[in-house]
Amino acid sequence: MTILKTRDASAFLHQAGSTPVDHVFHSCEGAWATDETGHRFLDLHGNSCHNIGYQHPRLISALKKQLDTLCFTPRLFTSEPPVELAEMLADRWPYGSAKVLLGVSGADAIEMALKLAYIATGRTGTASFDGSWHGAALGALSVGGTRDERVGLPVLEECHHAPSYWQRRQGEDPESCARRSFDALKNILEGNEIAALIAEPVRSTGQTAPDWFWPGVRALCDKAGTLLIFDEIPTGLGKTGRMFASEHTGAAPDMTVLGKSLGGGVLPLSAVIARAELDVAGHLGIGHYTHQKNPVLARAGIETLQILDAENLVAACADKGLDALAALERMTEEVPAYEAATGRGLSMAVACSNPSQLKALKGACYRLGLNTGAADARLLTLSPPLTISENELAMVIEILRQAAREAES
Repeated sequence: MTILKTRDASAFLHQAGSTPVDHVFHSCEGAWATDETGHRFLDLHGNSCHNIGYQHPRLISALKKQLDTLCFTPRLFTSEPPVELAEMLADRWPYGSAKVLLGVSGADAIEMALKLAYIATGRTGTASFDGSWHGAALGALSVGGTRDERVGLPVLEECHHAPSYWQRRQGEDPESCARRSFDALKNILEGNEIAALIAEPVRSTGQTAPDWFWPGVRALCDKAGTLLIFDEIPTGLGKTGRMFASEHTGAAPDMTVLGKSLGGGVLPLSAVIARAELDVAGHLGIGHYTHQKNPVLARAGIETLQILDAENLVAACADKGLDALAALERMTEEVPAYEAATGRGLSMAVACSNPSQLKALKGACYRLGLNTGAADARLLTLSPPLTISENELAMVIEILRQAAREAES
């Protein structure tokens, strides 16, 4: 398997976070995966794609059947699966009458949402938050708040970034962060022609804004004639304990963007759900990707939604998340290596007391059987599937404790 890593590095253009790689993903099921050495670990990263768990048998069976029935639909044709999926998404969206566009990646969906906002408002300015990530396409990078990713690349004009509403550094006060962010955003919206504010209603790190924040932002957008786009690519479809992360905010978006877990952790699939009144771009092809109405991709989305319903995974996630966050908070009080825990549902993170230990802690976790993500140079991010058991969550806590002992020794 070491040879495969070498071949990977030779075959692919190198890019940060993708190639070269450290390990080979050999197999996966449920919340578990195995690497090239036979090392088995709980995967609480999964690119936030495995809400229904890896290799869900119902999904695999449905995809095999769809492949035998209808595998492709070219442009200017439709078929039952994409229409059914669009109807299901619109029916589940809690903010009134809606229409849908399907894409292949989250970046596709962000691009479509931006185009629609530009056309609907007649403006080209955007607003977002420092530190936000909305995809790797050029437009999504321009709008996003991770400047290091844009070095050497052209950017869209009129992209404005307010300070983060969440804590990004040790010792920051959450209320002060939110107030600073809100005041800066108010100045941006009042001083510019902004087509859309694009934001995560709940951060993929489990961080949230104070209760007053999003209703206030919604009022700012309404006053300025700015559309509110909620990016729920990593946090939608139940990860926060509600079907849509925005349901925690008290603010209705004009559009919601979904991706990652919509394909069931098997196939690439994304979507834009928009207020029906925004159906104003019929004269343009703002998202007619080759596989936009692919019946196999759509089947993955249909089955994912049906599995979430049939197994009551969203409500279960809310309960598991409360217990897991309480356990993480107790651990951070008892283990000096960790400063604090954040979470909403099963979108969670623990902050390192000493950010220089982040890499060591992450490595120790992996050796002990836990794969985590990392964010803001200080957070270990934990994004388990909604199917994870309470016993498996207890294992996560114990591994985090052991990792701290290893890192300190």
